[in-house]
Amino acid sequence: MQRDRPFSLDGRRALVTGASRGLGRAMAVALAGAGADVACASRSTSGTDDTARAIRDLGREAWQLEADLSDLDAAEGLAQEAAERVGDIDILVNNAGTIRRHPATDFPLDDWRLVLSTNLDAVWVLSQAIGRGMVERRSGKIINVASMLSFSGGLTVPAYTASKHAVAGLTKALANEWAAFGVQVNAIAPGYFRTENTRRLQEDPDRFAEISARIPAGRWGEPDDLAGAAVFLAAPASDYVNGTVLVVDGGWMAR
Repeated sequence: MQRDRPFSLDGRRALVTGASRGLGRAMAVALAGAGADVACASRSTSGTDDTARAIRDLGREAWQLEADLSDLDAAEGLAQEAAERVGDIDILVNNAGTIRRHPATDFPLDDWRLVLSTNLDAVWVLSQAIGRGMVERRSGKIINVASMLSFSGGLTVPAYTASKHAVAGLTKALANEWAAFGVQVNAIAPGYFRTENTRRLQEDPDRFAEISARIPAGRWGEPDDLAGAAVFLAAPASDYVNGTVLVVDGGWMAR
């Protein structure tokens, strides 16, 4: 570990999926603030314009990549494009995700497949493709985005819950294999954050009040609340942290 600068990402190159807004944008900018150059991926190149601008304003390099991660061919293509345009990826943040809400009795199979492809299969494809190089170089950080629903069942979101339980398990499985090669694989489990994915909960007065009452911090998270966790798991400071699901939830799980 770099004992003198344990949180420095100088000279590192990161790939962040779902970097157009919300949690992905906040983590991408946080990594740049710590010194990393960042490849920003989203479903459209223009979607990451604001993120890339913020990274460049910090004096770091930014690449804008396009991929619909519900398409596994596109996920494989993203890994290849990142290698060609960016070079070796030192930090992979698997943040892109989607959610669909229906009662389990009526949950459409197409929505199930969409959620699992985006939230789980793409994480596997990117982790394998980019992790292979990390193992060869004996250095790298993979940060997966899990969820509170990696620990509980939720309501009307069976596909999302299944995918996030699986992300937590995959994180541990990869850590078991790759820790010996100097590659740390960990996950962040955000609590209730003000993002597009939780908009329906935020707009439901009863559910919003119920959730808010359980958060010891007294508020929902803002995307920037993930910055420190992302930098820690990407930096030398976490070189002996493997297979952890780091909960960032304002105390929700403690209550």
